[in-house]
Amino acid sequence: MPKRILVVEDEPNMRLLVMEELMDAGYEVDEAEDGESALKKFAEKTYDLVTIDIEMPGMDGLELAGKLREIRKETKLVLLTAYSHYKSDMASWAADAYIVKSSDLTELKEIVSRLINM
Repeated sequence: MPKRILVVEDEPNMRLLVMEELMDAGYEVDEAEDGESALKKFAEKTYDLVTIDIEMPGMDGLELAGKLREIRKETKLVLLTAYSHYKSDMASWAADAYIVKSSDLTELKEIVSRLINM
């Protein structure tokens, strides 16, 4: 059975790019455009890993990561952002990995593979 990933990203093009790359790598992938819809999907299904954009309207990714961690602490969380300064934010330690966004998703795929197969 393929591993299940939830991609949480408010920007449609980036969400589609991440989803396609992860599906091509053999994962079952669902999507959410914001924190609220991510929480709803997370309550309905079990995910092995969640990628979370930090900068989102409404609930930001750091708050979402904290809530997901409270619900199911064994799910791996990967924070994605265009800004490297979040790395020093202690709230980012709620995640298992932190990646600065790029159009080259090689690093993301490598980290997802490593975390999901631990």
